[in-house]
Amino acid sequence: MEELVNIEPVCVRGGLYEVDVTQGECYPVYWNQSDKIPVMRGQWFIDGTWQPLEEEESNLIEQEHLNCFRGHQMQENFDIEVSKSIDGKDGSGINYSAIHSFKLSRNHVDWHSMDEVYLYSDATTSKIARTVTQKLGFSKASSSGTRLHRGYVEEATLEDKPSQTTHIVFVVHGIGQKMDQGRIIKNTAMMREAARKIEEKHFSNHATHVEFLPVEWRSKLTLDGDTVDSITPDKVRGLRDMLNSSAMDIMYYTSPLYRDELVKGLQQELNRLYSLFCSRNPDFEEKGGKVSIVSHSLGCVITYDIMTGWNPVRLYEQLLQKEEELPDERWMSYEERHLLDELYITKRRLREIEERLHGLKASSITQAPALKFKVENFFCMGSPLAVFLALRGIRPGNSGNQDHILPREICNRLLNIFHPTDPVAYRLEPLILKHYSNISPVQIHWYNTSNPLPYEHMKPSFLNPAKESTSVSENEGISTIPSPVTSPVLPRRHYGESITNIGKASILGAASIGKGLGGMLFSRFGRSSTSQPSDPSKESMEDEKKPISSPPTTTVATQTLPHSSSGFLDSAYFRLQESFYYLPQLLFPENVMQNKDNSLVELDHRIDFELREGLVESRYWSAVTSHTAYWSSLDVALFLLTFMYKHEHDNDAKPNLDPI
Repeated sequence: MEELVNIEPVCVRGGLYEVDVTQGECYPVYWNQSDKIPVMRGQWFIDGTWQPLEEEESNLIEQEHLNCFRGHQMQENFDIEVSKSIDGKDGSGINYSAIHSFKLSRNHVDWHSMDEVYLYSDATTSKIARTVTQKLGFSKASSSGTRLHRGYVEEATLEDKPSQTTHIVFVVHGIGQKMDQGRIIKNTAMMREAARKIEEKHFSNHATHVEFLPVEWRSKLTLDGDTVDSITPDKVRGLRDMLNSSAMDIMYYTSPLYRDELVKGLQQELNRLYSLFCSRNPDFEEKGGKVSIVSHSLGCVITYDIMTGWNPVRLYEQLLQKEEELPDERWMSYEERHLLDELYITKRRLREIEERLHGLKASSITQAPALKFKVENFFCMGSPLAVFLALRGIRPGNSGNQDHILPREICNRLLNIFHPTDPVAYRLEPLILKHYSNISPVQIHWYNTSNPLPYEHMKPSFLNPAKESTSVSENEGISTIPSPVTSPVLPRRHYGESITNIGKASILGAASIGKGLGGMLFSRFGRSSTSQPSDPSKESMEDEKKPISSPPTTTVATQTLPHSSSGFLDSAYFRLQESFYYLPQLLFPENVMQNKDNSLVELDHRIDFELREGLVESRYWSAVTSHTAYWSSLDVALFLLTFMYKHEHDNDAKPNLDPI
């Protein structure tokens, strides 16, 4: 009968898994898993613990129960009080015995009523215990029986259905997946679990839901087969195999032979998952569902190349074309030059024909996009993308627009998350505006911060030009780092003062700003170790620009001035109008982009976001572990969900922020 009846699988765990009822197995929908998860149907449950009985015994009890009580009226509430007392007698003192009994292999079941069922063990010790307790006046049920309930303690309702998924997140792994297959599935599960905790705490009032799906693209690739393994020496084989399974992915991606296979593998997996999700959730696209991508390590570079369509072959062809256009200055005979001219004309004519042919194909056939969906947010974690872009020739521009590296029509928002000690991660903002290399990344809030300041309201702050001392004592480090709850937005100790306090711009050292201040202000902070005498002709101008109050004067011998222990420039105050004019040249003597009013060009949106270091954290140890510490971080989960749910409040007015 089971073979004739087609029983549809049952979706569980929010649609991520399905249960084959006939086989009693649970399996994931969106990824492969070799080990099947056994499941059992729960019909009869143990009182108190509400654990289900073994399915074989449960089926026998259910069949016997239906044979005896089919058609009888059941009580609607599990918690209804049983009128019989514990000693097996009712109020009149008459003994109350079982109305039906059923023998199992090692146990037997007594029905005292339709909804009062007890399970007894037939072991010898249990029988002796029942006999003794019954002679002492206790009932059989109270002495050794285990009460059973038909059905779970809580009845299922329509409200038990999970919230509708309006945002899916594809989680893309980096290198090392071959070494530890299935690792991205475990990492995504950790990220999903952290997101669930954050959703319950911070986003419980939303009726929507964000789902995380792992993208495992490495295991399906063949690449070179086992060629690299066959040429690997046997000495230190374990270390070599680890490198072959991890770092070799970077070499594969930089290889013109295997790069396309990696790109197509990830592209096809992303499209497959999206199509599968839409087929199982047909209302997702109709109701404006959004898609974001979280990529880690090398996965950021591959995902970026898929979205932008970057191809090194085109770059190589462009370089060849430029070289062909360059004149050959060596001496040539008349015949050789004549042949080269004909070759140049022929190549130009061939190029024109190819362009016309491509134009005809483009007009008749619309090229399908690489991805079947628009990317709302692209989160990079521990990403070396900035290094790849720099080596491809990307240089800072003069506009603070994200389009310089990733157009908004391809991806609405680019966000770069990294731990300060992650050796693989690099910043992206200085590739858009170079002076952002002197501006600190935005610090990500701790997950337990009360009333954190929105990221759009956080003012940029300058990095301290001085290198932080590496010999900081633990007591000093702990005392200077703020509490995660009380001070959520203060920067780390080696960061400079927030530049919103620009009217109190500080200067190096505790020296006087009297005679010779003009030379100090327009110097490049100690780039020259030789002293420069003050210009007497500028003394009157400098006297006018003295601060309102200054510390006691001391003689400044050189331009290399000491730094204060607080990490700020020292306490000389400028007038607000003067600080707006001088500060850009003061901090950025080169590579500074300014508007016509001498204000610095700022980014439309911040891109670099940095995790906060722990209160007691070894930088050398965290340099080893930080690259893989993003998955279970509650801080990262809160940060991701903050931007996932942000689109629901995009109609709010944008705050008026001061320029940098």
